[in-house]
Amino acid sequence: MTHESSPRPAQTEPPPLLPGSHPSERHAFLHYLGQHMGATMRLMMLTGAVAYFALVACGELVGHSGVPLLLRAAPLLPLVVIAWRAFFIADPLRLSVLGLVAVVVVEVGIGLNGYKHSQGALWVLPAYVMVPLATGAVWLWRWDFILAMALSVLGPLPLLLADPAMPTLLAEYLMYMGIALVAAVIVHSLMDDVLHKHFRLEQQLRERAYTDDLTGLLARNRFLELAAARLAHTVHQGGPVCALYLDADHFKQINDRHGHALGDQTLVALADVMRHHLRPLDLIGRVGGEEFAVLLPGLAQDEAVAVAERIRQAMHGIRLPDGTLTVSIGVAAQLPEQSLHELLAAADAALRQAKRNGRDRVEIAGTLSARFA
Repeated sequence: MTHESSPRPAQTEPPPLLPGSHPSERHAFLHYLGQHMGATMRLMMLTGAVAYFALVACGELVGHSGVPLLLRAAPLLPLVVIAWRAFFIADPLRLSVLGLVAVVVVEVGIGLNGYKHSQGALWVLPAYVMVPLATGAVWLWRWDFILAMALSVLGPLPLLLADPAMPTLLAEYLMYMGIALVAAVIVHSLMDDVLHKHFRLEQQLRERAYTDDLTGLLARNRFLELAAARLAHTVHQGGPVCALYLDADHFKQINDRHGHALGDQTLVALADVMRHHLRPLDLIGRVGGEEFAVLLPGLAQDEAVAVAERIRQAMHGIRLPDGTLTVSIGVAAQLPEQSLHELLAAADAALRQAKRNGRDRVEIAGTLSARFA
């Protein structure tokens, strides 16, 4: 079998999204992170508010502070508000910014609880170290992770520099914070790698579910899903919509005489011809063994018939051992209040009429009540 057409790349469905290779793909991955890590970030903010309350309470138990209790407890209110607000935010960027604000509030609050405390700054040092350890895995971007770690490192410095035991404290701080940062980087990197792999796998599974393995066209269910949305959008904009229903003539004989391998090659070539003669915005789906459906948004009936005729003639370029491939095509223009299933049923009925009228032809649908199932 030879194929004389020069097909252009398929436009029926985007390729699998791989994070980092394109801005739109990176955006999709970040949206994925927002969906999967958003709950963790919200829980972390709520945990931060509870932990800060525990810090203030412990400060009262282990000693006394020169800073009024009301002032030391003041950061608790914004932390509670931030945690509450996070449950109503779905946007990953806003959620990440809110998380950074929470880190700033926590750092300031820890400093207030360590300043002029009878136990010195040493007693709040573990709280400072816990910030990068607790939050390292939840940041969605690289920049927010770096900024959060920088805040964790710089936040304690004013308190430590003001403490009389500064040299000893600073040495301990640098040692423990260094360990915490290394651990945070490792955890963040591992989590990022796991999420990337999970994202790729999910995209591949979705691609398999959405795409016909043989032709690369939309699978039936995905075609119906996208076509319904495209139809509704076009009708809302006041534009016409047409549908084509196409079937390879005598395809069973091709399989019986020449084998299924040639039959598969024929379907692939047929799909390539359709791609070549359709626009990127048109939807093409394989809805049966050798049956294909096309949605043509924005085209009136005469334009759709012209497209169908070009496709029919181009199929003659697919050479078979005993001749050329021919197809029968039904064309239907959407009627007022007509659903997608009714539109496709009309095109299918026109296709069957083309078969009855001798095949290798284009037929236009009339008004009918058949259903596409």
